[in-house]
Parts: sequence; C-alpha cells; structure tokens
Amino acid sequence: MNLPILKVDGLTVYQGSYLAIRDVSFELLPGTDTAIVGPNGAGKSTLVKAILDLIPRNAGSVEIFGSPITKLGNLRHWLGYMPQNFIFDRSFPISVSELIGLGWHQESQQPKAKTKHTLFSRLWQQNREKIAAVTAALRRTGVYHLRNQSIGTLSGGQLKRVLLAYCLVMPRKLLVLDEAFAGVDMQGAADFYVLLNELKQEEGWTILQVSHDIDMVSRHCDRVLCLNQTVVCTGQPEFALSPENLLATYGPGFSRYHHHHN
Repeated sequence: MNLPILKVDGLTVYQGSYLAIRDVSFELLPGTDTAIVGPNGAGKSTLVKAILDLIPRNAGSVEIFGSPITKLGNLRHWLGYMPQNFIFDRSFPISVSELIGLGWHQESQQPKAKTKHTLFSRLWQQNREKIAAVTAALRRTGVYHLRNQSIGTLSGGQLKRVLLAYCLVMPRKLLVLDEAFAGVDMQGAADFYVLLNELKQEEGWTILQVSHDIDMVSRHCDRVLCLNQTVVCTGQPEFALSPENLLATYGPGFSRYHHHHN
C-alpha cells in the first residue's frame, strides 16, 4: 500500500481577520500530478504557502514524507518549489549556471577527511559532481545555451525553465508549483506541461500545482482539487471539472476556455 507523500488535515488559515482557507484536507499519493483550481481569492496560493510552512497555520496539520512539515530536517531536500513570482534584483550579477548550482548539495555521508590531501580530493570530486549535475539539469530542461547568461536578462518562459532546472539538479520526491505558467504564452505553457510530465515519469515526482488553466489541467493532470476557501470537490479531471462542480467552485458566469492545438 502506497503511503501518501503529502497529507493535509483540517488546515485553516486567517490573514488578519480574513478567513483565507477553512478546514482543508486532502492527500497526495506517490507519482500523481494534482492541480488546485478555483477563482481568484479562493485561497490557492495561501494553501500552498501554508503547506510549505511559509506562512502560519491557525489550525490543522501538514505531513510531508510522513513527517510534520516543521520537523522535515534533511528530508526538505526532497522538496522542490517554484513560486508564482520569483522576485529578484535583475542587476544582481549571477549566471544561470550559478543559480542552478545553488540548488545542489553533497548528499554523501562520507567520513570527515583526516588529511589536507584527502580534503582537497573530496572537494575536487564534489565540484566535479556539482558541475555534472548542473550540466545535466540545464540540458534536460533545454536551457544549456543560456548557462552563462545573467538571470536578469531572461524572458519569463526561460526563467521558468531555469527554475525547473534548479529543482532538477538534486533528486526530489515532491514538486510544488504555484501558478508556474503565469507570464508564459500559450505555446510556452503547453511545452512546459509536456516537459513537466516527461520529468514526472523519469524522476518519479509527485506534483502539486496551482493553475488557472482548466483546459491544460484536464489534459495533463491526474487529479484535481477544486478550492473556494474550502475543498469543493476532489477527484479525477473528468469528475472534478464537470460543469456542475465548476459551477459550485466558480459560481455562475464562469466560462471554460478551450485551447485549440494543431
């Protein structure tokens, strides 16, 4: 029996006096791709940030990899996160390769070096491993040609792929994306979804993503959680995205937009 990668139980979050999310409970099983959908102000980003312990919770619990989020310790390295807005100083002199390298760390538990010679040998070997991991992540996400470019010069779509390479540079078990395709054109988003699904299969990722694109979600995700402060429904796309459930989630006046692909 597969144990859940993520378990959320009774999560409630206030923002000041405003009730942002109420009594949210759900689980993610390994290898699934679950989308959180709902109208603006439904609490989607709040839910993700509360799950990741980026904002305080007023009630409820979150377990990732079987441990409370506050006690993950080294298990946190298995968690990748792509925020909706990656805010940084575009004049800061850091290249794409350098940024991705920040996501790499040495996992081995080798004994501490006893001599200067073995210390330098280990550092040299670790540097080789880091360069190899960064190069592989750059190539797999299609941004190797940008490796020496300053991150401040990247387009929105390029930056999203670089952030995905950052998540790919080390083994992950859970990838959380908050509106990862915001600011990316329709074709760029479609290409990114294809790449994300390929990496999910190759790496064995479990994915939790916030999305506003119902059509893309129905094409690419295994499960859908409809949210409007609390969970309206959850299930496979054909159930969760039925007209009745979309009406209950978004209210009257919601129009589902369909992309047209050649």
